[in-house]
Amino acid sequence: MRLRTSHPLVPAALALSAALAPVPAHALEPRPACVASDTHDFPVTSRIHGGPDDYRPGGGFGTWYLDLTNTTAHTCGAIHPVVVLVDSGRTLRPEQLRMEFYDGGRAHPVTFERSDEAENVAPFDDGFPGFTVAPGRTLTVKVRLSFSSAATAPNDVVASASVVQRHGGDGDWVGESNDYRFHVGDDGEDTGRERDTDEGGTTDPGTATADAGTGSASPGTGTATGGTRSPGTGTASPGASTGASASAGTGLAAPDVDELARTGPGGAPNRPVLAALAVALTVLGAGLLLVARRLRGRRR
Repeated sequence: MRLRTSHPLVPAALALSAALAPVPAHALEPRPACVASDTHDFPVTSRIHGGPDDYRPGGGFGTWYLDLTNTTAHTCGAIHPVVVLVDSGRTLRPEQLRMEFYDGGRAHPVTFERSDEAENVAPFDDGFPGFTVAPGRTLTVKVRLSFSSAATAPNDVVASASVVQRHGGDGDWVGESNDYRFHVGDDGEDTGRERDTDEGGTTDPGTATADAGTGSASPGTGTATGGTRSPGTGTASPGASTGASASAGTGLAAPDVDELARTGPGGAPNRPVLAALAVALTVLGAGLLLVARRLRGRRR
């Protein structure tokens, strides 16, 4: 699904822009869009697995993994996952969360922002040019998450990831993960205990590759609920570039609701769902902007 640039940025997008780093100039080279052969399917399937069932406030990191599988015949570059945490109590705050993702052996911190629907949104940025996934291959990204001692109220949380391919000041929504459900609270077990079963699937070991370097992937061991979602009838078109040096007055606006209503899953307008999606991609004065808010209750 191509994200349009002709409408104002949503408030959550504005909140994220100040937190993200400038994009390197080497990311200016044009790249083809990542397009599935069937427009009802996402070109990049995504799966969260291997995480603990419980996190203790003030405890250590829990580790989980995000699989990104390129189902197309072409390389998919400039891939940026965006993790969204939705807690049942709507009490979690960005300052209570700590997350990092790995590009090979290097850990990148993730900055959370709270949306106007009390979701905590975390783009994989930190000046990161994005992952590259070879045709027909799976890249596994290691992710670590912890909660501060301030997150004391027992809470059930659902984590998911939207996947965006960046094209300079434009971008495509190219993937959506399953749901990873867990509990946060002193009544749960200590963080870091991973599940010992897996749903299967093929992962390329040692091939977690970013656009500006290579690194190793880490296999996951756990399970999560749900499955990969479908984007409906929205099609992608080639973008001019994966990034650019920031310049004043440039950027991508939030997607128009009517446009997304025509191209979203199933093609049927659903304004509450579309309002919860809001996937935007841009280059601003502060850097790359990725906003993803949850698309709820719409599975293929």
